[in-house]
Formats: sequence, C-alpha cells, structure tokens
Amino acid sequence: MTEVTDKQVSTDTPSPVSTPQDNTQQPTGIQISDLQTVLNIIDLASSRGAFRANELTQVGSIADKLGGFLRGLAEQDKAKQEAIEKTEGSPKAPVNAPVEVKAPAEEKKKEE
Repeated sequence: MTEVTDKQVSTDTPSPVSTPQDNTQQPTGIQISDLQTVLNIIDLASSRGAFRANELTQVGSIADKLGGFLRGLAEQDKAKQEAIEKTEGSPKAPVNAPVEVKAPAEEKKKEE
C-alpha cells in the first residue's frame, strides 16, 4: 500500500540543469513602468467586463490608489527635474523630448 505524506516540496532551490544566461541583466523587482502596465490592465479588464459588479468597488479603489501613487511619482520627478534645471542655469531638453516641427505651409503663412 502507498503511504501519502503531507510534505511540501520547496521550489526555491535552483534546478541542477543550467540554462544559458544572457549578458543583459533584467531588473529585479517591480519597476514604475510595471505599475503603469498593471493600471492599464485593470482599466482594460474593467472596460471589457472582466469584473463582477460586487468586485468593482475594490478594483476601483486599488486602481485609484495606484493612479494616485503614479501621479505623485511623476510630480516628484518633475519637481526634481526643475530643481536640477535651476541649479544648472539653463533647462536642458530630455533625451526623448518631442521636437516641434512645423509644416512648410504654416511657415509660408507666417511670412505673408
């Protein structure tokens, strides 16, 4: 007869089979972009009706908290950037800053 035990097997130990590793390290933990993605997923899922009516209050509450947290981080980052610009003297455009490009037709209108 087979004996059944209540032992739990830990999956935290690394497997003896080695896997090839990339030279690029992936960040560990949760990044701000991950939190924004979670907020987008919640919004998408709720718009598609993935949550029951009695769950919407809880989901909305978490989404509001997460949105507020992300807005707070954005405000802190903006204030930090403004402080850096003040100390350096002249504002520098961020690397990914959009460049305003005007159509040639608009430039001709201004000249006339």
